[in-house]
Amino acid sequence: MNDELRTRLLSRAEARWHALEQRDFDTAWTFTSPAYREVFPKPLYRQKFSYMVEWQLTGVEFVTYDAGAAVASVAARVMSEPVKHTSAASAAIGAVPTRFVEQWVYVDGEWWFSATL
Repeated sequence: MNDELRTRLLSRAEARWHALEQRDFDTAWTFTSPAYREVFPKPLYRQKFSYMVEWQLTGVEFVTYDAGAAVASVAARVMSEPVKHTSAASAAIGAVPTRFVEQWVYVDGEWWFSATL
């Protein structure tokens, strides 16, 4: 994968996570693949998310690329924290680092998040 494609991929992955941080699920939906959007409208996509967890993106990194399939993997490092702590223990723990490995597909000159159907 050339540097330009990698930069565009990481930029789109980061922008999608920033939308998720802001709970802007309509914008996050626009990063999903055209095939996904044909099947799942925005309102249905929004229902996938919980309002009980807050995310803070700490970084994205390139993982792998399969040129034949035009599929890449990106890891998003995120701090996750419950909105409402249900115990003293959860309050003491606070934000927890999480690493999400996501699949992105390259279709018609653009990278799209390959959401699970």
